[in-house]
Amino acid sequence: MAALAWLLIPLFAVVGAAIWGSWAQRNKTIGDVAELAGYARFRDAMERSHSGIPGADPQMTAATTPSPVPSSHVSG
Repeated sequence: MAALAWLLIPLFAVVGAAIWGSWAQRNKTIGDVAELAGYARFRDAMERSHSGIPGADPQMTAATTPSPVPSSHVSG
């Protein structure tokens, strides 16, 4: 019985290695294309959000411009 246990250990190792190898070699390019497209949209949005850039989104620049609000804090 002990010899059978020693033969099952390498068998389980081979099966585990085959499962891991097939998982590691899976096609990962589908997610990469979507992530790269999302990153390109993010980069374009960040470039447009700066107020100093001509052609920037007016809603974004109006929201980021500080308004002159008097402070009620008394220093002294």
